[in-house]
Amino acid sequence: MIFRQEQLGDAAVIAAVTAAAFDGMPYSDGNEAAIIDRLRDAGALAVSLVAEIDGVVVGHVAFSPVTFSSGEDGWFALGPVSVLPEHQGQGTGAQLIRDGLEAIRNRGAAGCVLLGEPAYYRRFGFFTDTGLTSPGLPPEYLMALPLRGQIPSGILSFHNAFGVASE
Repeated sequence: MIFRQEQLGDAAVIAAVTAAAFDGMPYSDGNEAAIIDRLRDAGALAVSLVAEIDGVVVGHVAFSPVTFSSGEDGWFALGPVSVLPEHQGQGTGAQLIRDGLEAIRNRGAAGCVLLGEPAYYRRFGFFTDTGLTSPGLPPEYLMALPLRGQIPSGILSFHNAFGVASE
């Protein structure tokens, strides 16, 4: 398996992998592939990594900048992360996450946030923080991983690509 940065021409296969990975999941609104496309179109896809086997993309992870009402910068959101169903449970998603975290760390990132299942993301060092808020999002799934310093105070805002209704 090869882990690499997204390349020109990968967008369609990333969309297909993402759609397949989230298909039928109770926590999915089916909008994940469109989120990645909107991030890319907005120039906000800060890190975009794929996993491939024999030249076939089987997984993807995206990282995009977030903002805090208190003005701190250097924070990123992890997600969506997706792996084709037949390749799930083999560590592909975990390696994509680790490689992506290393990529933002190398950029000098202050930290990373996500909306996800705590039981899964704790293994990467993420934790829920009662001071971290984002209107409309369930606080028990809002997680952070400081890479330097502390988690900023204030309201967290994900890139607007996450909230734009799909066409």
